[in-house]
Amino acid sequence: MATQQRTIDFLLEQATGAGTVTAKPMFGEYGVYVDGKMIGSVCDDQLFVKPTVSGRAHSEPVSDAPPYPGAKPQMLISADRWENAKWLGELLRITAAELPAPKPRKPKGGS
Repeated sequence: MATQQRTIDFLLEQATGAGTVTAKPMFGEYGVYVDGKMIGSVCDDQLFVKPTVSGRAHSEPVSDAPPYPGAKPQMLISADRWENAKWLGELLRITAAELPAPKPRKPKGGS
């Protein structure tokens, strides 16, 4: 089951306190970014957030699950917790702060 657009719209609306939050289509689902850093994904209408020490402390109790078969487990944030916009924005913000900056992309093509 693919993620519905209304799920992404609600997530982005609730996460306003995290910075610039975007969702980009990836492999039929969505990658979630905060200020350009990928912090997780939404697969089958479920939010998966990359585990960090601060993010896990903020989220406890939280369970881990892979967002898709073969993926590393990530924190699965239950939909009922999305209702608390302040809590969700803080989770995404502190997760992004702890993750490394994305590596610069190499230019396409030759010299």
